[in-house]
Amino acid sequence: MIQGTASHVGKSVLVAALCRIFYRDGYRVAPFKSQNMALNSFVTRDGGEMGRAQVVQAEAAGRYPEVDMNPVLLKPTGQASSQVIVLGRPVGNFSAWEYHRDFAGRAWQTICGALRRLKEDNDIVVIEGAGSPAEVNLQATEIVNMRVAREAGAPVLLACDIDKGGALAAVVGTLELLQPEDRERVAGIIINKFRGDLSLFRPAIDFLEDRTGKPVVGVVPYFQGFRIQEEDTVHEETLKRSGEARARDVEIAVIHLPHISNFTDFDPLEDEPDVNLRYVGRGTPLGSPDLVILPGSKNTIEDLAYLKRTGIAGEIIKRREAGAAVIGICGGFQMLGRELRDPLRAESSIPSIDGLGLLDVVTTFAREKVTTQVRAVACGPGPVLEGTRGTEITGYEIHMGRTDPGSGAAPVFEITHRFGEPGNTLDGAAAPDGKVWGTYIHGIFDHAGFRRKVINSLRVMKGLPPLEEPASLSAWEQRQRDYDRLAETVRGSLDMEKIYGLLGLPAGGRRP
Repeated sequence: MIQGTASHVGKSVLVAALCRIFYRDGYRVAPFKSQNMALNSFVTRDGGEMGRAQVVQAEAAGRYPEVDMNPVLLKPTGQASSQVIVLGRPVGNFSAWEYHRDFAGRAWQTICGALRRLKEDNDIVVIEGAGSPAEVNLQATEIVNMRVAREAGAPVLLACDIDKGGALAAVVGTLELLQPEDRERVAGIIINKFRGDLSLFRPAIDFLEDRTGKPVVGVVPYFQGFRIQEEDTVHEETLKRSGEARARDVEIAVIHLPHISNFTDFDPLEDEPDVNLRYVGRGTPLGSPDLVILPGSKNTIEDLAYLKRTGIAGEIIKRREAGAAVIGICGGFQMLGRELRDPLRAESSIPSIDGLGLLDVVTTFAREKVTTQVRAVACGPGPVLEGTRGTEITGYEIHMGRTDPGSGAAPVFEITHRFGEPGNTLDGAAAPDGKVWGTYIHGIFDHAGFRRKVINSLRVMKGLPPLEEPASLSAWEQRQRDYDRLAETVRGSLDMEKIYGLLGLPAGGRRP
Protein backbone atom coordinates (compact mmCIF):
# COMPACT_ATOMS: atom_id res chain seq x y z
CA MET A 1 0.00 0.00 0.00
CA ILE A 2 1.17 3.50 -0.87
CA GLN A 3 0.19 6.08 1.72
CA GLY A 4 1.26 9.72 1.84
CA THR A 5 2.18 12.40 4.32
CA ALA A 6 -0.46 14.62 2.65
CA SER A 7 -2.64 14.94 -0.44
CA HIS A 8 -0.91 15.57 -3.77
CA VAL A 9 2.40 13.97 -2.81
CA GLY A 10 2.18 11.67 -5.86
CA LYS A 11 0.49 8.56 -4.47
CA SER A 12 -1.68 8.01 -7.55
CA VAL A 13 1.24 8.20 -9.97
CA LEU A 14 3.44 5.97 -7.80
CA VAL A 15 0.68 3.34 -7.71
CA ALA A 16 0.35 3.55 -11.50
CA ALA A 17 4.12 3.13 -11.83
CA LEU A 18 4.20 0.07 -9.57
CA CYS A 19 1.22 -1.44 -11.41
CA ARG A 20 3.12 -1.05 -14.68
CA ILE A 21 6.34 -2.47 -13.24
CA PHE A 22 4.60 -5.56 -11.86
CA TYR A 23 2.60 -5.98 -15.09
CA ARG A 24 5.75 -5.82 -17.21
CA ASP A 25 7.38 -8.33 -14.88
CA GLY A 26 4.63 -10.82 -15.70
CA TYR A 27 2.39 -10.55 -12.65
CA ARG A 28 -1.37 -10.16 -12.71
CA VAL A 29 -1.85 -6.92 -10.82
CA ALA A 30 -4.75 -4.60 -9.95
CA PRO A 31 -5.01 -1.20 -8.27
CA PHE A 32 -7.33 -0.46 -5.39
CA LYS A 33 -8.50 2.68 -3.59
CA SER A 34 -11.35 2.06 -1.21
CA GLN A 35 -12.66 5.63 -1.23
CA ASN A 36 -11.83 8.30 -3.75
CA MET A 37 -12.95 11.94 -3.75
CA ALA A 38 -12.80 13.34 -7.28
CA LEU A 39 -14.89 14.99 -9.97
CA ASN A 40 -12.82 13.35 -12.69
CA SER A 41 -14.58 10.04 -13.24
CA PHE A 42 -15.02 7.35 -15.89
CA VAL A 43 -17.67 4.86 -16.98
CA THR A 44 -16.78 1.16 -17.14
CA ARG A 45 -17.95 -1.30 -19.77
CA ASP A 46 -20.95 -2.26 -17.63
CA GLY A 47 -21.94 1.35 -16.90
CA GLY A 48 -20.36 1.75 -13.47
CA GLU A 49 -18.78 5.06 -12.46
CA MET A 50 -15.35 5.16 -10.82
CA GLY A 51 -12.50 7.55 -10.17
CA ARG A 52 -10.16 8.42 -13.03
CA ALA A 53 -7.03 7.68 -10.97
CA GLN A 54 -7.92 4.00 -10.69
CA VAL A 55 -8.73 3.91 -14.42
CA VAL A 56 -5.21 5.19 -15.14
CA GLN A 57 -3.76 2.63 -12.74
CA ALA A 58 -5.81 -0.17 -14.33
CA GLU A 59 -4.56 0.83 -17.79
CA ALA A 60 -1.01 0.80 -16.45
CA ALA A 61 -1.67 -2.70 -15.10
CA GLY A 62 -2.93 -3.89 -18.49
CA ARG A 63 -6.48 -4.29 -17.16
CA TYR A 64 -9.96 -3.08 -17.98
CA PRO A 65 -11.19 -0.76 -15.21
CA GLU A 66 -13.64 -2.36 -12.75
CA VAL A 67 -15.62 -0.67 -10.01
CA ASP A 68 -14.10 -3.06 -7.44
CA MET A 69 -10.90 -1.06 -7.93
CA ASN A 70 -12.67 2.00 -6.49
CA PRO A 71 -15.78 0.80 -4.61
CA VAL A 72 -16.63 4.21 -3.07
CA LEU A 73 -16.44 7.44 -5.08
CA LEU A 74 -17.30 10.83 -3.58
CA LYS A 75 -18.14 13.60 -6.04
CA PRO A 76 -18.30 16.98 -4.25
CA THR A 77 -21.53 18.84 -4.99
CA GLY A 78 -21.09 21.88 -2.77
CA GLN A 79 -19.67 23.06 0.51
CA ALA A 80 -18.95 19.96 2.65
CA SER A 81 -21.32 17.67 0.71
CA SER A 82 -20.88 14.99 -1.94
CA GLN A 83 -22.73 12.60 -4.17
CA VAL A 84 -21.82 9.11 -2.96
CA ILE A 85 -21.30 6.38 -5.54
CA VAL A 86 -20.95 2.77 -4.36
CA LEU A 87 -19.81 0.04 -6.75
CA GLY A 88 -20.43 2.37 -9.65
CA ARG A 89 -23.97 3.52 -8.74
CA PRO A 90 -25.10 6.71 -6.96
CA VAL A 91 -26.78 6.11 -3.61
CA GLY A 92 -27.48 9.72 -2.61
CA ASN A 93 -26.02 13.04 -1.50
CA PHE A 94 -24.55 13.34 1.99
CA SER A 95 -23.01 16.12 4.04
CA ALA A 96 -19.55 15.38 5.41
CA TRP A 97 -21.07 14.96 8.88
CA GLU A 98 -23.76 12.57 7.68
CA TYR A 99 -21.27 10.54 5.68
CA HIS A 100 -18.77 10.02 8.49
CA ARG A 101 -21.47 9.50 11.11
CA ASP A 102 -23.84 7.21 9.24
CA PHE A 103 -22.52 5.92 5.94
CA ALA A 104 -18.80 5.21 6.13
CA GLY A 105 -19.29 2.32 8.52
CA ARG A 106 -21.96 0.77 6.30
CA ALA A 107 -19.65 1.04 3.29
CA TRP A 108 -16.90 -0.95 5.01
CA GLN A 109 -18.31 -4.39 4.18
CA THR A 110 -18.66 -3.35 0.52
CA ILE A 111 -15.03 -2.23 0.55
CA CYS A 112 -13.87 -5.48 2.12
CA GLY A 113 -15.80 -7.50 -0.48
CA ALA A 114 -14.23 -5.59 -3.37
CA LEU A 115 -10.75 -5.97 -1.88
CA ARG A 116 -11.28 -9.70 -1.32
CA ARG A 117 -12.36 -10.25 -4.93
CA LEU A 118 -9.30 -8.41 -6.25
CA LYS A 119 -6.96 -10.38 -3.98
CA GLU A 120 -8.46 -13.67 -5.14
CA ASP A 121 -8.05 -12.73 -8.81
CA ASN A 122 -4.54 -11.24 -8.77
CA ASP A 123 -0.96 -11.94 -7.76
CA ILE A 124 -0.53 -8.39 -6.46
CA VAL A 125 -2.95 -5.63 -5.44
CA VAL A 126 -1.41 -2.16 -5.16
CA ILE A 127 -3.48 -0.04 -2.77
CA GLU A 128 -3.60 3.75 -2.69
CA GLY A 129 -4.37 5.66 0.47
CA ALA A 130 -5.92 9.11 0.69
CA GLY A 131 -4.67 12.29 2.29
CA SER A 132 -2.65 11.36 5.36
CA PRO A 133 -3.01 8.38 7.73
CA ALA A 134 -2.18 10.73 10.62
CA GLU A 135 -5.46 12.69 10.55
CA VAL A 136 -6.25 11.86 14.16
CA ASN A 137 -9.73 13.41 14.04
CA LEU A 138 -10.83 10.88 11.41
CA GLN A 139 -9.09 7.73 12.60
CA ALA A 140 -12.18 6.36 14.32
CA THR A 141 -14.20 6.40 11.08
CA GLU A 142 -11.57 6.26 8.31
CA ILE A 143 -11.97 3.56 5.66
CA VAL A 144 -9.14 4.39 3.28
CA ASN A 145 -5.75 4.30 5.04
CA MET A 146 -4.46 2.09 7.87
CA ARG A 147 -7.76 0.28 8.34
CA VAL A 148 -7.48 -0.93 4.74
CA ALA A 149 -3.82 -1.86 5.20
CA ARG A 150 -4.72 -3.94 8.25
CA GLU A 151 -7.61 -5.63 6.41
CA ALA A 152 -5.38 -6.43 3.43
CA GLY A 153 -2.37 -7.44 5.50
CA ALA A 154 -0.37 -5.06 3.31
CA PRO A 155 3.01 -3.50 4.05
CA VAL A 156 2.87 0.29 3.70
CA LEU A 157 5.30 2.56 1.86
CA LEU A 158 4.99 6.17 3.06
CA ALA A 159 5.52 8.76 0.31
CA CYS A 160 6.33 12.45 0.72
CA ASP A 161 6.72 15.36 -1.69
CA ILE A 162 10.12 16.98 -1.21
CA ASP A 163 9.59 19.57 -3.96
CA LYS A 164 7.34 21.73 -1.77
CA GLY A 165 9.63 21.54 1.26
CA GLY A 166 9.09 20.16 4.74
CA ALA A 167 9.33 16.54 3.63
CA LEU A 168 11.55 15.33 6.49
CA ALA A 169 9.29 16.89 9.11
CA ALA A 170 6.24 15.46 7.35
CA VAL A 171 7.63 11.92 7.43
CA VAL A 172 8.75 12.11 11.06
CA GLY A 173 5.54 13.80 12.19
CA THR A 174 3.31 11.31 10.35
CA LEU A 175 5.04 8.33 11.92
CA GLU A 176 4.91 9.94 15.37
CA LEU A 177 1.14 10.38 15.15
CA LEU A 178 0.40 6.79 14.09
CA GLN A 179 -0.64 4.15 16.57
CA PRO A 180 2.29 1.83 17.40
CA GLU A 181 0.86 -1.13 15.48
CA ASP A 182 0.27 1.04 12.42
CA ARG A 183 3.72 2.60 12.67
CA GLU A 184 5.12 -0.93 12.65
CA ARG A 185 3.24 -1.65 9.41
CA VAL A 186 5.17 1.10 7.58
CA ALA A 187 7.92 -0.83 5.82
CA GLY A 188 9.70 2.02 4.06
CA ILE A 189 9.76 5.62 2.92
CA ILE A 190 9.65 7.03 -0.63
CA ILE A 191 10.99 10.52 -1.26
CA ASN A 192 9.08 11.80 -4.28
CA LYS A 193 9.59 14.73 -6.71
CA PHE A 194 13.28 15.21 -5.95
CA ARG A 195 15.34 17.82 -7.83
CA GLY A 196 19.07 18.28 -7.55
CA ASP A 197 22.17 16.29 -6.67
CA LEU A 198 21.26 13.05 -4.92
CA SER A 199 24.70 12.81 -3.31
CA LEU A 200 24.03 16.05 -1.44
CA PHE A 201 20.80 14.56 -0.11
CA ARG A 202 22.49 11.52 1.43
CA PRO A 203 22.76 13.06 4.94
CA ALA A 204 18.98 13.62 4.93
CA ILE A 205 18.40 9.98 4.02
CA ASP A 206 20.70 8.86 6.82
CA PHE A 207 18.85 11.15 9.26
CA LEU A 208 15.45 9.76 8.27
CA GLU A 209 16.55 6.16 8.58
CA ASP A 210 18.23 6.79 11.97
CA ARG A 211 15.35 8.90 13.32
CA THR A 212 12.49 6.65 12.20
CA GLY A 213 14.08 3.22 11.97
CA LYS A 214 12.53 2.90 8.50
CA PRO A 215 14.52 2.38 5.30
CA VAL A 216 14.26 4.90 2.48
CA VAL A 217 13.38 2.54 -0.38
CA GLY A 218 13.75 5.15 -3.10
CA VAL A 219 14.18 8.76 -4.17
CA VAL A 220 12.02 9.42 -7.24
CA PRO A 221 13.06 12.37 -9.41
CA TYR A 222 10.73 15.21 -10.35
CA PHE A 223 9.74 14.34 -13.90
CA GLN A 224 7.71 16.12 -16.56
CA GLY A 225 6.49 15.30 -20.04
CA PHE A 226 4.61 12.08 -19.22
CA ARG A 227 0.92 12.12 -20.13
CA ILE A 228 -0.33 10.57 -16.88
CA GLN A 229 -3.85 11.85 -16.31
CA GLU A 230 -4.55 13.75 -13.12
CA GLU A 231 -7.00 12.55 -10.50
CA ASP A 232 -9.10 15.50 -9.44
CA THR A 233 -7.52 18.83 -10.40
CA VAL A 234 -6.01 20.33 -13.51
CA HIS A 235 -2.25 19.94 -13.12
CA GLU A 236 -0.59 23.06 -11.70
CA GLU A 237 1.97 23.02 -14.52
CA THR A 238 -0.90 23.17 -17.04
CA LEU A 239 -2.46 26.11 -15.22
CA LYS A 240 0.93 27.84 -15.10
CA ARG A 241 1.34 27.45 -18.86
CA SER A 242 -2.14 28.92 -19.28
CA GLY A 243 -0.73 32.26 -18.21
CA GLU A 244 2.13 32.14 -20.68
CA ALA A 245 1.92 33.59 -24.17
CA ARG A 246 2.78 30.90 -26.71
CA ALA A 247 2.93 31.54 -30.42
CA ARG A 248 0.73 28.85 -31.95
CA ASP A 249 -1.57 28.96 -34.96
CA VAL A 250 -4.72 27.96 -33.05
CA GLU A 251 -5.71 29.14 -29.58
CA ILE A 252 -8.21 27.15 -27.54
CA ALA A 253 -9.56 28.37 -24.19
CA VAL A 254 -11.12 25.92 -21.73
CA ILE A 255 -13.27 27.60 -19.08
CA HIS A 256 -12.01 26.53 -15.64
CA LEU A 257 -15.29 26.08 -13.77
CA PRO A 258 -15.43 25.88 -9.95
CA HIS A 259 -16.83 22.33 -10.23
CA ILE A 260 -15.00 21.32 -13.42
CA SER A 261 -15.15 17.59 -14.12
CA ASN A 262 -13.57 15.27 -16.65
CA PHE A 263 -11.03 17.91 -17.65
CA THR A 264 -8.84 15.12 -19.03
CA ASP A 265 -11.10 15.35 -22.09
CA PHE A 266 -8.77 18.12 -23.27
CA ASP A 267 -5.34 16.64 -22.54
CA PRO A 268 -4.88 15.44 -26.15
CA LEU A 269 -5.40 19.00 -27.45
CA GLU A 270 -2.45 20.16 -25.38
CA ASP A 271 -0.16 17.82 -27.31
CA GLU A 272 -1.04 19.22 -30.75
CA PRO A 273 1.94 21.19 -32.15
CA ASP A 274 -0.15 24.06 -33.54
CA VAL A 275 -2.45 24.48 -30.52
CA ASN A 276 -2.10 26.80 -27.55
CA LEU A 277 -4.47 25.36 -24.93
CA ARG A 278 -5.30 27.69 -22.03
CA TYR A 279 -7.50 27.35 -18.94
CA VAL A 280 -9.48 30.50 -18.18
CA GLY A 281 -11.13 31.33 -14.86
CA ARG A 282 -11.86 34.31 -12.67
CA GLY A 283 -9.08 36.88 -13.04
CA THR A 284 -7.78 35.33 -16.26
CA PRO A 285 -8.74 37.25 -19.40
CA LEU A 286 -10.49 35.23 -22.07
CA GLY A 287 -8.62 37.06 -24.79
CA SER A 288 -9.33 36.18 -28.41
CA PRO A 289 -9.30 32.38 -28.69
CA ASP A 290 -10.36 30.68 -31.89
CA LEU A 291 -12.31 28.12 -29.87
CA VAL A 292 -13.92 28.35 -26.43
CA ILE A 293 -14.72 25.05 -24.68
CA LEU A 294 -17.16 24.76 -21.79
CA PRO A 295 -16.25 21.53 -19.98
CA GLY A 296 -18.24 19.18 -17.80
CA SER A 297 -19.40 20.20 -14.33
CA LYS A 298 -20.68 18.38 -11.26
CA ASN A 299 -22.86 21.38 -10.45
CA THR A 300 -23.89 22.81 -13.79
CA ILE A 301 -26.48 25.34 -12.64
CA GLU A 302 -24.26 26.88 -9.96
CA ASP A 303 -21.29 26.98 -12.33
CA LEU A 304 -23.45 28.72 -14.93
CA ALA A 305 -24.47 31.26 -12.29
CA TYR A 306 -20.76 31.75 -11.56
CA LEU A 307 -20.06 32.46 -15.24
CA LYS A 308 -22.76 35.11 -15.28
CA ARG A 309 -21.71 36.63 -11.96
CA THR A 310 -18.06 36.98 -12.98
CA GLY A 311 -18.76 38.31 -16.48
CA ILE A 312 -17.17 35.28 -18.18
CA ALA A 313 -20.54 34.40 -19.76
CA GLY A 314 -20.66 37.78 -21.45
CA GLU A 315 -17.10 37.37 -22.73
CA ILE A 316 -17.99 33.99 -24.25
CA ILE A 317 -21.00 35.48 -26.03
CA LYS A 318 -18.83 38.33 -27.37
CA ARG A 319 -16.31 35.82 -28.75
CA ARG A 320 -19.16 33.95 -30.43
CA GLU A 321 -20.38 37.23 -31.98
CA ALA A 322 -16.82 37.91 -33.18
CA GLY A 323 -16.84 34.61 -35.11
CA ALA A 324 -15.11 32.25 -32.70
CA ALA A 325 -16.30 28.66 -32.32
CA VAL A 326 -17.81 27.47 -29.03
CA ILE A 327 -18.08 23.83 -27.90
CA GLY A 328 -19.75 22.42 -24.79
CA ILE A 329 -19.13 18.96 -23.34
CA CYS A 330 -21.77 17.45 -21.02
CA GLY A 331 -22.50 20.19 -18.46
CA GLY A 332 -20.96 22.71 -20.81
CA PHE A 333 -23.38 21.54 -23.51
CA GLN A 334 -26.28 22.12 -21.13
CA MET A 335 -25.04 25.66 -20.34
CA LEU A 336 -25.08 26.61 -24.03
CA GLY A 337 -28.86 26.12 -24.26
CA ARG A 338 -31.82 28.41 -23.66
CA GLU A 339 -32.77 27.15 -20.21
CA LEU A 340 -31.75 24.65 -17.52
CA ARG A 341 -34.56 23.30 -15.31
CA ASP A 342 -34.23 21.37 -12.06
CA PRO A 343 -37.81 20.82 -10.79
CA LEU A 344 -36.76 17.95 -8.47
CA ARG A 345 -33.68 19.84 -7.17
CA ALA A 346 -31.64 16.88 -8.38
CA GLU A 347 -28.53 18.97 -8.93
CA SER A 348 -29.00 22.34 -7.27
CA SER A 349 -31.25 24.39 -5.00
CA ILE A 350 -31.89 26.69 -7.99
CA PRO A 351 -35.08 25.53 -9.78
CA SER A 352 -34.24 27.04 -13.17
CA ILE A 353 -31.80 29.38 -14.87
CA ASP A 354 -31.45 30.86 -18.33
CA GLY A 355 -28.60 29.39 -20.32
CA LEU A 356 -26.20 31.28 -22.56
CA GLY A 357 -28.73 31.06 -25.40
CA LEU A 358 -26.20 29.88 -27.97
CA LEU A 359 -28.04 26.63 -28.75
CA ASP A 360 -31.74 25.94 -29.28
CA VAL A 361 -32.02 23.32 -26.54
CA VAL A 362 -33.58 23.05 -23.08
CA THR A 363 -32.23 20.77 -20.36
CA THR A 364 -34.29 19.19 -17.57
CA PHE A 365 -32.45 17.47 -14.72
CA ALA A 366 -33.62 14.16 -13.28
CA ARG A 367 -32.52 12.05 -10.34
CA GLU A 368 -31.44 9.11 -12.50
CA LYS A 369 -27.86 9.34 -13.75
CA VAL A 370 -26.95 8.16 -17.27
CA THR A 371 -23.64 6.27 -17.30
CA THR A 372 -22.78 4.40 -20.47
CA GLN A 373 -19.99 3.74 -22.93
CA VAL A 374 -20.89 4.61 -26.51
CA ARG A 375 -19.69 4.32 -30.09
CA ALA A 376 -20.81 7.08 -32.43
CA VAL A 377 -20.37 8.62 -35.88
CA ALA A 378 -19.99 12.38 -36.40
CA CYS A 379 -22.81 13.90 -38.44
CA GLY A 380 -22.86 17.59 -37.52
CA PRO A 381 -23.14 20.58 -39.88
CA GLY A 382 -21.10 23.72 -40.36
CA PRO A 383 -17.44 24.68 -40.76
CA VAL A 384 -16.20 23.11 -37.51
CA LEU A 385 -17.90 19.74 -38.01
CA GLU A 386 -18.31 19.17 -41.77
CA GLY A 387 -14.82 17.74 -42.12
CA THR A 388 -15.51 15.24 -39.34
CA ARG A 389 -18.63 13.70 -40.89
CA GLY A 390 -18.46 9.93 -40.98
CA THR A 391 -15.62 9.81 -38.42
CA GLU A 392 -16.22 7.12 -35.80
CA ILE A 393 -15.44 7.81 -32.16
CA THR A 394 -15.86 6.01 -28.85
CA GLY A 395 -16.48 7.64 -25.51
CA TYR A 396 -18.75 7.64 -22.48
CA GLU A 397 -21.62 9.58 -20.97
CA ILE A 398 -22.08 10.70 -17.34
CA HIS A 399 -24.98 13.08 -16.81
CA MET A 400 -28.23 13.61 -14.91
CA GLY A 401 -30.05 15.78 -17.45
CA ARG A 402 -32.13 15.26 -20.57
CA THR A 403 -31.59 17.84 -23.29
CA ASP A 404 -34.38 18.44 -25.80
CA PRO A 405 -33.49 20.20 -29.07
CA GLY A 406 -35.65 22.81 -30.76
CA SER A 407 -36.13 23.35 -34.48
CA GLY A 408 -32.95 25.41 -34.68
CA ALA A 409 -30.64 22.60 -33.54
CA ALA A 410 -29.07 19.80 -35.61
CA PRO A 411 -27.54 16.62 -34.11
CA VAL A 412 -23.77 16.30 -33.79
CA PHE A 413 -23.33 12.54 -33.43
CA GLU A 414 -25.30 9.43 -34.27
CA ILE A 415 -24.76 6.91 -31.47
CA THR A 416 -24.53 3.47 -33.03
CA HIS A 417 -23.75 1.37 -29.93
CA ARG A 418 -24.36 1.56 -26.18
CA PHE A 419 -22.69 -1.00 -23.92
CA GLY A 420 -21.52 -2.66 -27.13
CA GLU A 421 -25.09 -3.30 -28.30
CA PRO A 422 -26.22 -1.75 -31.62
CA GLY A 423 -28.88 0.94 -31.63
CA ASN A 424 -29.33 4.32 -33.26
CA THR A 425 -29.92 7.50 -31.28
CA LEU A 426 -28.89 11.10 -31.85
CA ASP A 427 -26.61 13.08 -29.55
CA GLY A 428 -25.78 16.73 -29.13
CA ALA A 429 -26.87 19.85 -30.90
CA ALA A 430 -25.33 22.38 -33.27
CA ALA A 431 -26.36 25.92 -34.14
CA PRO A 432 -27.48 26.59 -37.74
CA ASP A 433 -24.07 27.97 -38.74
CA GLY A 434 -22.30 25.03 -37.06
CA LYS A 435 -19.87 27.20 -35.10
CA VAL A 436 -21.53 26.38 -31.76
CA TRP A 437 -22.19 22.80 -30.77
CA GLY A 438 -22.37 20.53 -27.78
CA THR A 439 -22.36 16.85 -26.93
CA TYR A 440 -22.82 14.56 -23.94
CA ILE A 441 -19.95 12.31 -25.06
CA HIS A 442 -16.70 12.51 -23.10
CA GLY A 443 -13.44 11.49 -24.75
CA ILE A 444 -14.13 12.76 -28.28
CA PHE A 445 -10.69 14.39 -28.56
CA ASP A 446 -8.94 11.12 -27.72
CA HIS A 447 -9.39 10.23 -31.39
CA ALA A 448 -6.50 11.66 -33.39
CA GLY A 449 -8.42 11.84 -36.68
CA PHE A 450 -11.44 13.63 -35.22
CA ARG A 451 -9.21 15.95 -33.18
CA ARG A 452 -7.09 16.97 -36.17
CA LYS A 453 -10.14 17.56 -38.36
CA VAL A 454 -11.63 19.93 -35.80
CA ILE A 455 -8.33 21.80 -35.43
CA ASN A 456 -7.93 21.98 -39.20
CA SER A 457 -11.40 23.50 -39.51
CA LEU A 458 -10.29 26.22 -37.09
CA ARG A 459 -7.18 26.78 -39.20
CA VAL A 460 -9.24 27.15 -42.37
CA MET A 461 -11.58 29.59 -40.62
CA LYS A 462 -8.47 31.73 -39.92
CA GLY A 463 -7.24 31.49 -43.50
CA LEU A 464 -4.49 29.00 -42.63
CA PRO A 465 -3.83 25.80 -44.59
CA PRO A 466 -4.80 22.56 -42.87
CA LEU A 467 -2.09 20.28 -41.57
CA GLU A 468 -1.88 16.70 -42.74
CA GLU A 469 -3.45 14.21 -40.43
CA PRO A 470 -0.42 12.65 -38.77
CA ALA A 471 0.03 8.94 -38.45
CA SER A 472 0.20 9.70 -34.75
CA LEU A 473 -0.49 7.52 -31.77
CA SER A 474 -4.00 7.46 -30.41
CA ALA A 475 -4.49 8.93 -26.95
CA TRP A 476 -4.63 5.37 -25.58
CA GLU A 477 -1.39 4.40 -27.34
CA GLN A 478 0.26 7.60 -26.10
CA ARG A 479 -0.72 6.76 -22.53
CA GLN A 480 0.65 3.22 -22.89
CA ARG A 481 3.98 4.60 -24.03
CA ASP A 482 4.04 7.03 -21.11
CA TYR A 483 3.21 4.25 -18.62
CA ASP A 484 6.29 2.42 -19.86
CA ARG A 485 8.43 5.55 -19.50
CA LEU A 486 7.02 6.15 -16.03
CA ALA A 487 7.73 2.56 -15.00
CA GLU A 488 11.35 2.76 -16.13
CA THR A 489 11.90 6.03 -14.27
CA VAL A 490 10.38 4.74 -11.04
CA ARG A 491 11.98 1.27 -11.33
CA GLY A 492 15.38 2.92 -11.54
CA SER A 493 14.61 5.00 -8.45
CA LEU A 494 13.21 2.36 -6.08
CA ASP A 495 14.79 -0.64 -4.41
CA MET A 496 12.61 -3.16 -6.24
CA GLU A 497 14.43 -6.09 -4.62
CA LYS A 498 13.30 -4.74 -1.26
CA ILE A 499 9.73 -4.22 -2.47
CA TYR A 500 9.48 -7.70 -3.97
CA GLY A 501 10.89 -9.03 -0.71
CA LEU A 502 8.05 -7.34 1.19
CA LEU A 503 5.61 -9.17 -1.11
CA GLY A 504 7.38 -12.50 -0.83
CA LEU A 505 7.64 -12.72 -4.60
CA PRO A 506 10.57 -13.20 -6.97
CA ALA A 507 11.84 -9.93 -8.40
CA GLY A 508 11.73 -9.37 -12.13
CA GLY A 509 9.54 -12.31 -13.09
CA ARG A 510 6.33 -14.13 -12.32
CA ARG A 511 6.64 -17.11 -10.06
CA PRO A 512 6.21 -20.48 -11.79
